[in-house]
Amino acid sequence: MAQVQTVQGPVEAGELGIVLAHEHVRFRDEAVAEQWPGRYDDELELDAALLAVRAAAEHGVRTIVDPTAMFGGRDVRFMKRVADETGVRIVACTGIYSYDYLPHYFENRDVDVMADHFVEDIERGCQGTEIRAAFLKCAADAAGVTEHVEKIHRACARASVQTGAPIMAHSMPAVGTGPRQVEIFEEEGVDLSRVQIAHCGDSEDVAYIEGLLAKGVYVGLDRYGLEMYLPIDKRNATTAELLRRGHAERIIISQDFCASIDWFPPEAAEAFESQGAIRNWSMTLVFEEVVPWLREQGVMDDEVFDTTFVANPRRWLTGE
Repeated sequence: MAQVQTVQGPVEAGELGIVLAHEHVRFRDEAVAEQWPGRYDDELELDAALLAVRAAAEHGVRTIVDPTAMFGGRDVRFMKRVADETGVRIVACTGIYSYDYLPHYFENRDVDVMADHFVEDIERGCQGTEIRAAFLKCAADAAGVTEHVEKIHRACARASVQTGAPIMAHSMPAVGTGPRQVEIFEEEGVDLSRVQIAHCGDSEDVAYIEGLLAKGVYVGLDRYGLEMYLPIDKRNATTAELLRRGHAERIIISQDFCASIDWFPPEAAEAFESQGAIRNWSMTLVFEEVVPWLREQGVMDDEVFDTTFVANPRRWLTGE
């Protein structure tokens, strides 16, 4: 069986176990953190990451796929510390998380140069370490697939073709980015069975999601707890319908939880909770509420659970 690169080194794919395939142990703007480090509490952030990951481990999680890329404060040393202290494997990525902005460094170099940077992370190591990225991350959001966003997608695609690494693409169903993202990957010759279109679960439009599934990609139903995008009852209904229609083998379930995130001041979390924008957002919500509900509906048994939380992440990461 193939191996998967983790922040602690390669492991046999069969050892990944139950996987949360879209979670962040920390998310922050690396430029702000670099320029004003005193505004951050590294130990507090570590404590939050350890608490979240240990809680997931209590539900049997053995591996977390962390798609924190450039502009999300990727720090593979931090990830390794969390993995070392919790015993939960963490799988890191390369790529650029941007809805449009590109530094002049990349704006004024061609797409193949960008791809070379990603290949280096995959084949040699990230951020001056020997920790190798296992997959590629790109994003399209409200602005759509802009020129810069397309450049990042094509660079990820070319790095994927060169290395065999899979791709996770943040999408925004509200503006229909998914089909264009898949089209770019297809144009670049990417194996679409190694592509995951994240955040499809933000939509109730089953036909939209099935259109993506028909291309052979995985779809992420991976923002459970983020009620601001879609409430849990509607997310559950969509997940259940996709399972009823026989799509278990292409579904990824997760929460996109950030153990800490600097997008808002700390007190905002309480306000978001009280306003209903988030609800029980955590690394355990899917195990505490979603899986039991799906079991009650008769659409998830042990086999379907293993397919969605064990086999699908493994197949996406390895192609096997």
